[in-house]
Amino acid sequence: MLSLHLVSSMGWLGAVVAYLALDLTAAGSQDPEMLRSVWTGMGLIVSVIIVPLAIASLLTGIIQSLGTKWGLFDHWWVLISLALTIFATVVLVIKAPDISAGAAAFADPSSGHVPQGNSLLHSIGGLVILLFVTVINVFKPAGLTPWGWKKQQSRRVASK
Repeated sequence: MLSLHLVSSMGWLGAVVAYLALDLTAAGSQDPEMLRSVWTGMGLIVSVIIVPLAIASLLTGIIQSLGTKWGLFDHWWVLISLALTIFATVVLVIKAPDISAGAAAFADPSSGHVPQGNSLLHSIGGLVILLFVTVINVFKPAGLTPWGWKKQQSRRVASK
């Protein structure tokens, strides 16, 4: 389970970096052919890679935490990691249809609809969140939640 979690989490991070490269290209280009190619790539990366890996990362992280000494609600770093992963996944799932619609619009130039703006704020924000979650998951800063503290105390009493 740990291997699945690591692969899906790092895959998600890597896919966001690839998406960001395309997003930066889209933000700086006026060439219709370049924009068509970039938006097609962004649509594919989001729908085929990022969304499935985000969901896999979230699910395997929950399963992993329930099966280890860290627990799901015992340590602040796990709780913060869970909250940020849920937040990033929800924003991603909400934003993904816009990216797919933008890719579809560029794929059919006769539609007359050209997406305005870019998703740089979301892709940079997502990258920052994923990097922060990665750092706290590697370093595991100390600190029990109130629930984790009570659980620890009850174990100490039971072992005496």
